[in-house]
Amino acid sequence: MSVPHASVAVEPTHPIDVNDLVSFRRSFRDCLTARAEALFELTDAVLCKNGPVTTLVGLSLVGEHRRGHGALYDGLAAGGIDPERVRTAVAAALPPPRDDQGRIRLAVDVSNWLRPDAPTSDDRCFCHVYPRGRGQAQMIPGWPYSFVAALEAGRTSWTALLDARRLHRDDDLTTITAEQIRDLLHRLIRLGHHRDGDPDILIVFDAGYDIVRLAHLLADLPVELLGRVRSDRVFYFPVTTPARTGRPPKHGAVFALKTPGTHPAPAAETITDTTHYGNARARAWLHLHPKLTSVGAWADHAGDLPIIAGGLIELTVEHLPGDRAPKPIWMWHSHPARTTTDIDRLWRSYLRRFDLEHTFRFLKQTLGWTRPQFRTADQADRWTWLILAAYTQLRLARGLTTDLRHPWEKPVTDPHRLTPARIRRGFRNIHPKAQVTASTPKPSRPGPGRPKGSTNKRIAARHDVGKPPATETPTTPS
Repeated sequence: MSVPHASVAVEPTHPIDVNDLVSFRRSFRDCLTARAEALFELTDAVLCKNGPVTTLVGLSLVGEHRRGHGALYDGLAAGGIDPERVRTAVAAALPPPRDDQGRIRLAVDVSNWLRPDAPTSDDRCFCHVYPRGRGQAQMIPGWPYSFVAALEAGRTSWTALLDARRLHRDDDLTTITAEQIRDLLHRLIRLGHHRDGDPDILIVFDAGYDIVRLAHLLADLPVELLGRVRSDRVFYFPVTTPARTGRPPKHGAVFALKTPGTHPAPAAETITDTTHYGNARARAWLHLHPKLTSVGAWADHAGDLPIIAGGLIELTVEHLPGDRAPKPIWMWHSHPARTTTDIDRLWRSYLRRFDLEHTFRFLKQTLGWTRPQFRTADQADRWTWLILAAYTQLRLARGLTTDLRHPWEKPVTDPHRLTPARIRRGFRNIHPKAQVTASTPKPSRPGPGRPKGSTNKRIAARHDVGKPPATETPTTPS
């Protein structure tokens, strides 16, 4: 279901300084450990190409790519990139955006690189996709990537991509996500983006994540977790009346999301007038926890199962476009919202999570992230880091380019309101100011190649995808 955006937008502030772009390009070039010149020029070709990236070999025809198509393929096949240094360079490029309270908000989601007809590609696993139509979910082989991005304030199609990690076949989504968030937070603290006394970082998840277990794994970090939960979940209040005999109870009154009769009066409530959906009502209840069982993810837990308490927020709107009946959205928050200000901040932050979908669409449709048909997963990882570095340079170019709009596009007076696609359209004009370029290619002669009349006798190995997971809760990819 679609929910309205916040009616009040807060303009982001970004420093307009070409030196930041130059500094990042130097740092990114140092992250390339093999075939550095070819990979660096390939990234410039992605940024300076006119129109979307539709083919990989077509990038060798861009003027900024001075090497041949052989060097392009050789860089992706045998090049080297230090992922940790790229992560540090991306996080240090610009301070992460904050909301009007100075809080960093992160969004985590999985986007799939589908490879259904590539049996010779290694390390594929089943990706949960949702085609159009109700009940059309499918499991398709591919490479799933977990992204973490900082969200901006107000209506925008920008996010600040900070990390990407490919998920493997045997990975536990909750454990890997917790490790990814922990590493990113330590990096932000080390770079000085989060200090003692700053508001806790808010991390927003969509449906499909075990938000309660993530709150348990990240309890020692200065974070708040907000995630959407299914509408058929059951939670419990704390025990108010101790048992007279027998074992003390661990769970109090039942709170079934589908049963309004189990819902007491909310602790706080807000009503916001929206432009297209009428009044949006948010209600919050405090100190609610689910009942954990010693199966699945908690099977190896030592000792008694913990009581992980949080708060529930119900968001409803008056009407939706067309004849669709509005359904409530339920969210669980690791730090219960006690005031109407907190509730308003949280549900608006959840809506900002959908800005990440715009980023995924831009990466795939414009920068061509999933266009190449690589043989190995390592090549896909190298290309993903190049795309992440290219997107970071577009963020650094905000306010430095002019609006080269098409005749059918509306003019934009504020350069910070330009979309990533329109910033990329003018990146070629500021490319000479970036100063850092690859070295001039040396003249060479092509190799002899395969002898005429001979055939390739090396049969490529085929890799089994395995069976789709039967118990794991699927994520919601873009």
